[in-house]
Amino acid sequence: MAYLWGGMILVGIVYGALTGNLKEVTEAVIASSGEAVSLCISMAGVTAMWTGIMKIAENTGLVAGLAGKFRFLLRFLFPRMDPDSRAGKFICLNFLSNCLGLSWASTSSGLIAIRELAKLEEERRRTGAPALKKGIASNEMCTFLIINVSSLQLIPVNMIAYRTQYGSVNPAAIVGPAILATAVSTGAALIFCKIADRRGRLP
Repeated sequence: MAYLWGGMILVGIVYGALTGNLKEVTEAVIASSGEAVSLCISMAGVTAMWTGIMKIAENTGLVAGLAGKFRFLLRFLFPRMDPDSRAGKFICLNFLSNCLGLSWASTSSGLIAIRELAKLEEERRRTGAPALKKGIASNEMCTFLIINVSSLQLIPVNMIAYRTQYGSVNPAAIVGPAILATAVSTGAALIFCKIADRRGRLP
């Protein structure tokens, strides 16, 4: 990606110089840089607010309670994992963040969930239970990552913030299409995970 973006920028600068539009290129760079900083500040505020809310939810026990409510779903998605485990709690927190469209805020909980899933696999190896070799992603890890990427979004907060930043007349108009598109992608992800798991294609 670094080579791709670097090449595109270089081609743009060279083309602007050869066509006598180097001034316009410079002005575009300056304007885009200012716009990028402004957008980052706006998104930082939104992300900070929701990350704080998620942290409060964790400290007040709401995350643990959520894991209990989602016990059936966790057992269906991760049959080898205890839904009351630390991994289960952070998977629930990650799913909740993604449902709210807070992909940035869900990063930390996703990383912790993967780390906890790796610990569970290590514990299986230590106790002699059926487990994969070290360095190979488990079924739970693969399922979690695939669902995380498909990312069902009920309230696409990030997209609404983007549309507001760029002056959309109706920033929330994206909600309906976002729910439909992400519901289809998540449904396809679940079907794939279950079929691949039964056929033994997931590691």
